Amino acid sequence: MIVILTGAGISRESGLPTFRGVDGLWEKARIEEVATSSALRRDPARVYRFCNAMRAAILSPGVAPNPAHYALARLQAEAAGEVVLVTQNIDDLHERAGSEEVLHMHGEGLKARCRRCGFVLCWEKDLFGSEDCPECKARKALRPHIVLFDEEPLYMGEIRRALDLCGLFVSIGTSGSVYPAAGFVSLVRARGVRTLELNLEPSLNRGAFSEAFYGPASEIVPKFVNRVLSGKHAPNSGKV
Repeated sequence: MIVILTGAGISRESGLPTFRGVDGLWEKARIEEVATSSALRRDPARVYRFCNAMRAAILSPGVAPNPAHYALARLQAEAAGEVVLVTQNIDDLHERAGSEEVLHMHGEGLKARCRRCGFVLCWEKDLFGSEDCPECKARKALRPHIVLFDEEPLYMGEIRRALDLCGLFVSIGTSGSVYPAAGFVSLVRARGVRTLELNLEPSLNRGAFSEAFYGPASEIVPKFVNRVLSGKHAPNSGKV
């Protein structure tokens, strides 16, 4: 089994901003003001505006999957063994590229969730918090289906099971600063699993990976996938 973790870096070439890079989203808004449960209670209108802006960015006409997304969809479809795709991204670019099973551990920007019953539905327009749940009919119950920074990530049970079974762990386009995702590599490395970082530049947890290759995701990810499908995995030569 291969477990692949993707972060904002894989979608950067698709026109979506990263969070921690130069000119990233956190350069423009403080996490505490727009992405925590306390912020949602204190100033819900601001949190909803921020989430609405992210949703609009995902739906922008120029935003589309890049070759890295398509390569991972191909890997899932053609690999001999199971490929578990875990993403920290809230965009739908993996799905648009053809990936059918994606674990969105930080939620999805194009969905809303009922605070009362937990019902999740597709949502591509602005969300204001005044919307009723279509499932349980609770009044003013819908919120963005996004995991805020002090909330538990989604699918952790499925992710931990996959990490326990994988023989190759690959991190693509992540900063290495957001936990628990940043700790996945150490969990698998402790039992001898091969670990690989594909990134534009070294992440904060680069030292935890046994191998690393750097460059634009649209270039290095398709090369990596070609090698996996040819039975070579990633090389040790320093070139993908």
